[in-house]
Amino acid sequence: MRYLSYILDRETPTYGDRNRFEIEKRSSIARGDIANDSYISTTVHIGTHIDMPFHFHQNGETVEDFPADFWFFENPIFIEIEPKSLLIFDEVVEQLERIDNSKADILIVKTGICYRRESEEFWSRNYGFSAKLYDYLVENFPYIRVIGFDSISISSFQNRLEGREAHKRFLNPEKPILILEDMDLRGLNSLRKVIVAPTRIGESDGLPCTVFGEV
Repeated sequence: MRYLSYILDRETPTYGDRNRFEIEKRSSIARGDIANDSYISTTVHIGTHIDMPFHFHQNGETVEDFPADFWFFENPIFIEIEPKSLLIFDEVVEQLERIDNSKADILIVKTGICYRRESEEFWSRNYGFSAKLYDYLVENFPYIRVIGFDSISISSFQNRLEGREAHKRFLNPEKPILILEDMDLRGLNSLRKVIVAPTRIGESDGLPCTVFGEV
């Protein structure tokens, strides 16, 4: 078992470099207080996090709408691709066409950008996914509940209009495929099981996650 998620800290990159994770000691033993007590300020769409349907749909589900067993995945598909452009579709379909796993419940895509997470390129020229990938997955892998990947967002920063459509399509409240962004897939080449443990924040459109993978 290994972590497939990153620790949140002040260096965590964000989409378009728009936000920062801040942590402040409101009480400190070093300053003579009885205990350490930390205060954090952050967007929920930071680090390894999952987008909920409520992110793009006013009537969309939040974490309260999913039972505990939703977050356990026994039949993952893991693929590693070499993206041809910043907008991904064909590369995923080509590999999935060779996979016979009708019970697949989560798709994890490694683009390789995880190895460049400390560079500006990670948030300014990230890989995104075509909205039509949702339709392909629903038709061919109907049990997939989550798509996860190592890019910072399903929306390429260079293709934001398509990225908005991809968010809307995948987060369709009628049949959502939740979006798990900014996964730590470094050194990963296979998966047997996946556990996603979102921070259970009520009425939230996104949730920072700890993710575990059995390799």
